[in-house]
Amino acid sequence: MPVPLLHRNAAHMTSLLTQTNRIASRLLEWITVLLMVGLTIVVIVAVIARLMGQSFSWYDEVAAIMLAWITYYGSALAALHRRHIGFDSVLLAIPGRFRMLAVLVGEALVLLFFVLMARAGFQVLEVLEGDTLTSLTWVPVQLTQSVIPIGAILFIVCQLLSLPNYWVQTSRGISLEHAEIEEEVETELAKNKERV
Repeated sequence: MPVPLLHRNAAHMTSLLTQTNRIASRLLEWITVLLMVGLTIVVIVAVIARLMGQSFSWYDEVAAIMLAWITYYGSALAALHRRHIGFDSVLLAIPGRFRMLAVLVGEALVLLFFVLMARAGFQVLEVLEGDTLTSLTWVPVQLTQSVIPIGAILFIVCQLLSLPNYWVQTSRGISLEHAEIEEEVETELAKNKERV
C-alpha cells in the first residue's frame, strides 16, 4: 500500500516541478523579450534623434544598463534550460558513480559562485545608496544595479529547478546537447522527406 502512495507523491512532485519550470521559463522569456524590445526602441529613437541633429544625453547610460539586464535575465533563462557552456562529452565519459560525483561538485561550485555574487551584489547596493545616474538624476543607481543580486538569485533558483531532470539524464548517460542536436537532425530529415 505505501508503494503506490510513494509513486503518486513522486508523480505529483514531478508534475509540480514541470509546471514550475514552465511558468519560470515563460516569465523569464517575457522579461527578456520586453527588455530586448525596450532596448531596440531606445536605440532606434536615439539614432533617429541623432540624424535629426538632436542627441539624448541619457542614451548611452540607459542602453548599457538595459543590455546588462538582458544579460542577467537571459542567463537565468539559459540556466533553466541548461543551455550554458558545458562539457557533456567529458562528463559522460566518466564512469557512473564518479560522473554523478562530478555533477555534484560542478553544481556546488556554480551555486557557490552565484551565492557569492548575490552577496557581493547586495554589498554593492549598500555602497551605492544615494547615488543617481549621471544623465537621469532622478533614477537611483541602486535600482539599475539591483539586477546583480536579483540575477544571481534567479540563476540559483533556475539551476536548482533544472537540476532534477539534469541529474536523471546524466545518470542515464544522456547528453542534453546531443539529444537536442539529434532532435534537430530528425526534424530536418522529416522536413526533407516531406519535400521529396
